[in-house]
Amino acid sequence: MVDPAMSVAPYWELTFDADGDPDRGKRDRLLAQVEERGVRDLVVFSHGWNSDRSGATRLYSGFFAPFPELAPRARLGYVGVVWPSMRFSDEPIPDLPRSMAAETTRRPALDKDTRRALLETFPARTTVIDQLARLLDQQPREETELEEFGRLVRLLVDVVPPGPQALFAADTLAEGVPQSEPEMFAGSTAAACEEFARALAALENPGEAEGFALPNPWDGAHELLRQATYYAMKRRAGTVGERGLGRVIGQLAAAAPEVRVHLVGHSFGGRLVSFALRGLPEGVHTVKSVTLLQGAFSHYAFAARLPHDPRAGGVLQGRQNRIDGPLVCCYSRFDTALGTIYPLASRMAGDAEGVAEFGLGRLLGAKWGAMGHDGVQAVPGTRAFKLADALRTKLPASGCVNIDAAAVVRRGGPPAGAHSDVVHRELAQVVVAAGRIARPTATDPSPR
Repeated sequence: MVDPAMSVAPYWELTFDADGDPDRGKRDRLLAQVEERGVRDLVVFSHGWNSDRSGATRLYSGFFAPFPELAPRARLGYVGVVWPSMRFSDEPIPDLPRSMAAETTRRPALDKDTRRALLETFPARTTVIDQLARLLDQQPREETELEEFGRLVRLLVDVVPPGPQALFAADTLAEGVPQSEPEMFAGSTAAACEEFARALAALENPGEAEGFALPNPWDGAHELLRQATYYAMKRRAGTVGERGLGRVIGQLAAAAPEVRVHLVGHSFGGRLVSFALRGLPEGVHTVKSVTLLQGAFSHYAFAARLPHDPRAGGVLQGRQNRIDGPLVCCYSRFDTALGTIYPLASRMAGDAEGVAEFGLGRLLGAKWGAMGHDGVQAVPGTRAFKLADALRTKLPASGCVNIDAAAVVRRGGPPAGAHSDVVHRELAQVVVAAGRIARPTATDPSPR
């Protein structure tokens, strides 16, 4: 049956809960039908931050649309992964213009759409969310109120001793070094809010010299809430990938061993599909490519050793070897969410050792950088291409590949920049090229 909201067919949806448990009916439908429908190459796409299924479906429909023309004789099937993440209403959904409400909502107020998303994400914290909304609306001048805001944010996302690392899962791990409480909660909330506020002001007014007026720390408080929430979503993406999608790919390999799987992830969805490699059962070699679009996790995640700390390595070190093909990372310098805010939040979450004094220039490309800003780092043998060159050449058949996609991933205003500008024919071409999605061979049965 053709989904009227989807540009391609056959299309299946895989839905997971926060613990990685799948909707069994949807999973079983995929396992039963994929071989019956004659699929040879299955493209599996995971969204990043989205607050509802409709936003994810729109992303998938737009991104998948060019595939039939790009690989006209391939026997393609498509899967959209839906998992419980959330989006602040002032962030764009890929390929969907911001609403007028989002455009006119001025930080730091907590608008009704974001409040509703928080209530859906943290259903047992209604009173806490009401108090956060009141503080953001009133913006009291006392520093003690900012500290109270920090306490409430901490309570919202359950950062409590002794194990905050259970929530703030790091992408880089040091051997023998216990994780400490995230700096954004262990230290002064007012200081953290001021740092976020300065970063946001610099993004909104690039090149403008600092005057006597200081940025509003409540802008930073709004960003503190956003980042704390997103670290909860970051951990959830890893859980859903490893315990959910990885296992389903293993089940698919058993049910339809000839089907070639191509994983695609945007933002935290890139972390999700990468962690699926950790959840693959031993002996499964059906994943033929992984393509990360503006991946919102550490650029050292696949590194065996970090340049600044030889004791530490990436949480996914070596997992690229589970792919029977390449790991392709598309990145863009126009992604300011990952180029500036992400490394600042990573530093505050203690996702690396050796904290340096804050400075926007030093943060760009620093030890807290993200995949989607400068690609895979510290993995020997990684190949690098500009997008135009990548589309003209044959991509490597294995290993890590960085593609500078700034030629197309460039639209978007502060603070996210081009983070969601990923629905492009050229990026669909990258997926086709990475997976060597080609015409059927003479021995392949005809599509049904």
